[in-house]
Amino acid sequence: MQLYRFLTADDTDAFCHKVTRALNAGWVLHGSPTYAFDAANGVMRCGQAVIKDVPGTYSPDLKLGEQ
Repeated sequence: MQLYRFLTADDTDAFCHKVTRALNAGWVLHGSPTYAFDAANGVMRCGQAVIKDVPGTYSPDLKLGEQ
C-alpha cells in the first residue's frame, strides 16, 4: 500500500529537520514544496508532501507518523 503525508511547519530549521527525519525513515518527496505567509500568525509556513510504500492494507486507524 502507498501512504501519503503532508508535512508542515513554520519556516525554520525545524521544518527541514522534519522532512529530513521522514526521508531517513523511508519516505520519498512527492511534488514540490510549498511556501506561504500565515497572516493569522505573522509567519511564513512551509509544506512538503511525502509518500511511502509499505506492506499491509489501509485502515483509517493507521498512524502515518509511526510508519
